[in-house]
Amino acid sequence: MALNNTYDARLAYQETAVGAGVQLLLLALLGTAIGMGPAGWLTGLVFAIATWAVLNRALRRSQPLPFGPANRVTLGRAILVGGVTALVADSFQDSPPVTLFVGLTAVALILDGVDGKVARRTGTCSALGARFDMEVDAFLILVLSVYVSVSLGPWVLLIGLMRYAFVAAARVLPWLNAPLPPSMARKTVAALQGVLLLVAASGVLPYDATAVLVAVALGTLTWSFGRDIGWLWTTRSPFTPPHPASAPTPAQAVKPEPVAVTGG
Repeated sequence: MALNNTYDARLAYQETAVGAGVQLLLLALLGTAIGMGPAGWLTGLVFAIATWAVLNRALRRSQPLPFGPANRVTLGRAILVGGVTALVADSFQDSPPVTLFVGLTAVALILDGVDGKVARRTGTCSALGARFDMEVDAFLILVLSVYVSVSLGPWVLLIGLMRYAFVAAARVLPWLNAPLPPSMARKTVAALQGVLLLVAASGVLPYDATAVLVAVALGTLTWSFGRDIGWLWTTRSPFTPPHPASAPTPAQAVKPEPVAVTGG
């Protein structure tokens, strides 16, 4: 059994290393295609190294769990998000090609609905996979909000930062760590953020229409967080223990089940 566990762990580390290599290959392709500057390259490299390091650390904590097919899908999404992140960093010098930017982002958003299905069909749901999927989602929303904020203003950053503010608050307010009941409204709002930000980033709408669209995204997200925080407050216990990081948090659970299902 120990030998099998060691073998599974070795394979998992190899897969994360391959993922980092593919990330570097994508950056090279983007750099060749658009002449990406130093900011894009550096940001992309930092993202690749950070993703590899954090994922390996999480794997060490979850041994002997194998990586699994659903996590491979999420890793593919993370690679695309790394490419989008590099393009956004480079956009402060030169605007990225809209088709390329929208294409990478759209595929990353579409695949968000795939990893959960793969996990359920293969019976490989895990807390690691749920957390991995959640962090990729959250970071993509943050990156998109940074990109859109350049044209609309810093208020757009509230969309990307709201989830991180909630996590920070939960460290000092334990009752925020309690699990939430399933909610289709929460899932819909969470999924809507990426779509609306992508439309705003594509530049297909006039300025005023884009501002209204993003304001709707921020308003619905604020409502979702506010409703869930209110529920957590009214049901809080002074002895609420820390809950596993995979538990759904406000506007984060975008899968059909109330439990973590997006891991491999």
